[in-house]
Formats: sequence, structure tokens, C-alpha cells
Amino acid sequence: MMEQKRVTLANGIELDVVDEGPRSAPVLIFLHGFPESHRTWRHQIRHFSGVYRCIAPDQRGYRGSSKPQEVEAYTPDKLIGDIFLLADALGVEKFTIVGHDWGGAIAWGVALSGQHSRVTRAVIANAPHPAVFQRLLYTNRQQREASQYIRDFRDTANDQLVREHGLTGLLLKSVKWDRPSAMEPEERSALLEDWKNTEAAFGMLNYYRASPIDVPLMDAPFAVPEGYTPPALPNLTIPTLVIWALDDLALPPENLEGLEDVIDPLTVVEVPDCGHFVPWEAPDKVNAAMEDFLSKTS
Repeated sequence: MMEQKRVTLANGIELDVVDEGPRSAPVLIFLHGFPESHRTWRHQIRHFSGVYRCIAPDQRGYRGSSKPQEVEAYTPDKLIGDIFLLADALGVEKFTIVGHDWGGAIAWGVALSGQHSRVTRAVIANAPHPAVFQRLLYTNRQQREASQYIRDFRDTANDQLVREHGLTGLLLKSVKWDRPSAMEPEERSALLEDWKNTEAAFGMLNYYRASPIDVPLMDAPFAVPEGYTPPALPNLTIPTLVIWALDDLALPPENLEGLEDVIDPLTVVEVPDCGHFVPWEAPDKVNAAMEDFLSKTS
């Protein structure tokens, strides 16, 4: 088991954090996605903590970390801000940001806002770039269909189900992209235990409820709505590695299209025959891709 320590951020949020590896080494900050924990990155932390300082929080809303219950506590600026405050609290000036799923969405934001100051590189696994994702939700049938669960996550009519059965009740109702057989039984039973915590369940759902992403109904036109303006984002100019598992039922590989227009330098590594949770479904491939990228960009 990786040991965690409690870190209090300057905004009052407390996070349980893994912090392993030499203190003088270059820093990798790992951000997990929904509905997991720092353990998303267990194979990578084990692999890299000999030569890198590996920091992996349970982010706000998850497990033992602070779980404010109001939706506005989970707007993207606050989730991104937590990561810079975590680096401050641990005395880290510059770092490589690594993220998967929701952690990848936050990592995009951390990279975009910190690229000229503190963030030296980005590694993103199966997390869509914010500009690309919204366009796909408007125009791509597969992505829109795969994302309908977000509408259920945002629907407060499901809150009673969550209060009675934790997150599991809503996942069983709404999610079609889970592959339980891919995960080690002991990891899965630990997650099932985590999902019983009602405060954490609403914390996790609030990531979706506070997000500005628009998920149209399936009968809405497959076109960019009139008057839609894409988010005004700068291009990303730090070395960036995007790892994409190609059998992701939630996020099809079309999410890779157009990345070269907004990121330079960009490295893309595709992982065939692998589902959404690539850091632990294909750990050797992820480790190899990261190893190669980190050595070339050090």
C-alpha cells in the first residue's frame, strides 16, 4: 500500500496525498479520474518513484479528502487551483502534470494556465481536450451517445437513489462503459467500499454538475449550434504526451482529431485493445510511453 499524508491547502481544502520518491528529483503530479482515487496510478508510481518525486492526491470530493457538498465548490477554476496550491504546500516550484479522465481534464487546465511558469510538461491519458470535446458532443453521434450518462449524473431526480445506495446505484443505472472484469478483485472491492460514502458520491457528481460542458439530447441536431463560441483557450506549447486507449467506450478516438492544431510539440501514443482505464488496464504500455517521453523531454 502507498502511504498517504494529509496536506492542507491555502484555500482550506485538505487532501490525502501520496508523496513518494527523492525530494530533489523532478516532480510528477498524478491526477486520477472518476470514480477512482490516487490508486489509478499505482503502477506508474511504483515504476517512476525511484527517479522522480511522484505526488498523487485523492482530489477534493474523493475518499478522505475534503468533500464540500455545494456544486459551486467544483467549478474548473477551483479544481485547477487545488493543484497549484498542493504544489505550493509541498514546496514544489515546477512539475510535470499527469492526468487521466477527469484528472486529465483538470491536467489540461493546469497545463494551459501554468505552461509559461510552473508546468514543464503534460501527460494526458484518455481525457479529451476541452475545445475538441464540446465540438464532438455537438457533431459526433458516438460521443454524444456515450456521454448521455452525464445528463443522469446532473439530474437531481437521481439524488435519492444516491442517498440510498451510494454512487453504485447511479453507476448501475447510467453507465455503459465499465468493464468490471478488467480490474483486480481487491481493487474493485475497495472502490465499492469508497462508493458507499454519500458525501463522496455527491462530491464526485459535482464535477459533472459544475462543468460548463453542454451534453445535448440524442434528438438534438448533429451540428454546432448557431452562436456557439468555442472556449478562448491558448495553444499548448509545452511538450505534451497524449496516451489514448482505442477501445474506450466513453471517449472514442475521434477525440485525437485536431490536437496537432492546438498543441505543439505533441506526441500521441495509441493503445489498441484497451478500455478507458488505461493506466491500470495497460500499465506496461503507459509506463513505456511515459518513460520514452520523459527521457526525450528532460
